[in-house]
Amino acid sequence: MSANRTALYGQPDHDLAPSAPDAVQLSPLVVGSANLADVGDAAFDAVTVRAPAGAVERRYVLAQALRTLVPGGRLTVFAPKDRGGLRLKKELQALGCEVGESARRHHRICVSLRPDVIVGLQEAIDAGAPRQIAENGLWTQPGVFSWDRLDAGTNALLQVLPPFSGVGADFGSGIGLLALNVLASPKVIKLSLVELDRRAIEVSGRNITDPRAEIVWADARQSGLKDLDFIVSNPPFHEGGGEDKSLGQAFIRAAAAALRKGGALWIVANRHLPYEAILAENFAKVRLVAEGGGYKVFEAKT
Repeated sequence: MSANRTALYGQPDHDLAPSAPDAVQLSPLVVGSANLADVGDAAFDAVTVRAPAGAVERRYVLAQALRTLVPGGRLTVFAPKDRGGLRLKKELQALGCEVGESARRHHRICVSLRPDVIVGLQEAIDAGAPRQIAENGLWTQPGVFSWDRLDAGTNALLQVLPPFSGVGADFGSGIGLLALNVLASPKVIKLSLVELDRRAIEVSGRNITDPRAEIVWADARQSGLKDLDFIVSNPPFHEGGGEDKSLGQAFIRAAAAALRKGGALWIVANRHLPYEAILAENFAKVRLVAEGGGYKVFEAKT
């Protein structure tokens, strides 16, 4: 990757931090983006980062972004005050940067130049890099959904999933926990793991070596899959830092469109989320399979 280029990590906000229209996208949540970890040293003159909320993930991204800058290259970082913005200045200073800070629209915006020496660079990168979970040996990475623990919703779904058969998909497959359970059934012919987060895609490729598994880096709402026998899903319901009920509802519509007639969706949701109506609109039969611990699991048939 040549010098004299600019890069962007995350969705742009030109009111907070202008970025070039041809900036190289580095966010793992944008399909087709470049992998920040694979970018060579001193590749960019300027990088703009919409900083993630998780502390370990954020320091990893800041360290990697500084590494990819030419000496004296410009780093612009912004985040909401209550989602890491108040810590940005100190975190950049800890990496050896001199920092200018401003505030706008409940965000903090920090600007700094790459220092000659990035303090603690390798430690920050190592802390945010992919690693194996000691308890089960699965690969994961800070920033991936529920990266360091079994999500309670996923666990609720795991407790009631039947043995599947035929061709299916996992919408929002994460590091592959549900998929491993589904693939335990010998009657499954093929399972597509559809996931938006490239980091989850990469670690699930290490976690699942079954030749029946196809790992797809895509938005499940636009997977293009058709005529499936079954779908399992623990859909997201947060986007951009806030709860978004429409995300799960869109997953439900996409699942209905991807299933053959008589196909089944097995889905888990937080108890307060209003999925019953959208399930009834898109499926011929809907059954509440389990409820408890703040979660509900549905089976919906087309």
